[in-house]
Amino acid sequence: MRATGSSAPEARIAALIEPTVEGLGFALVRVRLSGGHRPVLQVMAERHADGQMTVDDCTSLSRALSALLDVEDPIAGEYLLEVSSPGIDRPLVKPADFARFAGQVARVETARPIEGRRKFTGRLLGLSADGAAVRIEVEGAARELALGDLSGAKLVLTDELIAASLKGQDGKRDA
Repeated sequence: MRATGSSAPEARIAALIEPTVEGLGFALVRVRLSGGHRPVLQVMAERHADGQMTVDDCTSLSRALSALLDVEDPIAGEYLLEVSSPGIDRPLVKPADFARFAGQVARVETARPIEGRRKFTGRLLGLSADGAAVRIEVEGAARELALGDLSGAKLVLTDELIAASLKGQDGKRDA
């Protein structure tokens, strides 16, 4: 599965920058390229060690990526590079994100309607046994949504998520 909501140019840029991001001790969360008169390349990352991202981390990663992108030049014309943390109500992009944040409330959108709807909000139950679908409890019923059908997903800011984040538990509930 490609990361939810990613385009071919974003996937190429992610593949280009990921070795640098990883080499500096960070995990690449998402790459997003938005159009306009002056496009914005948004890079979200977090430290492998603790899932955090400080302003100093953003600065050092931005400098390293700027140098790499200046040499490789993957975007035609001028653009703005924005390096940030994913935040508490982070996007869920990779299959592992859905397992990592099992127990938290998420908003998931599908590219096509499933049983007449495209938006699902509920408690994440992880991945299906074969890893091909997200399991989510919506309105008291467990559902499986194929990873290939997802167009986007993010955690919902709740008191529980804030408390878990403050405890440094990567958003997981206490067992």
